[in-house]
Amino acid sequence: MRHYETIYILNPNLADEQYQEARDKFGKIIEREKGVLIRTEEWGTQKLAYNVKKFERGTYVLVEYCGNPGLTAELERELKLDDRILLYQTVKLSDKADPEALLLREEEARKARETKETESAAEVKTDEEGGDKTEAEEKADSSSQGGVSDGVQ
Repeated sequence: MRHYETIYILNPNLADEQYQEARDKFGKIIEREKGVLIRTEEWGTQKLAYNVKKFERGTYVLVEYCGNPGLTAELERELKLDDRILLYQTVKLSDKADPEALLLREEEARKARETKETESAAEVKTDEEGGDKTEAEEKADSSSQGGVSDGVQ
């Protein structure tokens, strides 16, 4: 199977239901064409570099997947026909990819992100409570105190 990623830009004025419907539609197309959906990242609404179909902003979605060559043709055909899509682009990342290995890698990356987020949330909570300082704060405090001179040698 080949490894692809497609980024598409949706109309920013869509209601949440329409946005989810569009996102799910393209995931189902990949599965219908016997592809394997690796991940879907929602990048949110951002300003476009130039106006597209009279829109200054767009909602970006990145889809990473594995499939046979015909899958991209069908996905791009559907993207082209859907009025909610402003732009899209597909990039082939690899000719031969193992979908199971990619799914495993993505699962590990997701767990690492979740662990990092919970650790940073716990760190922020202790800082707000006036608890322990982080290492960076302690270094900053010690360096600022070390540079203070009372004028006596």
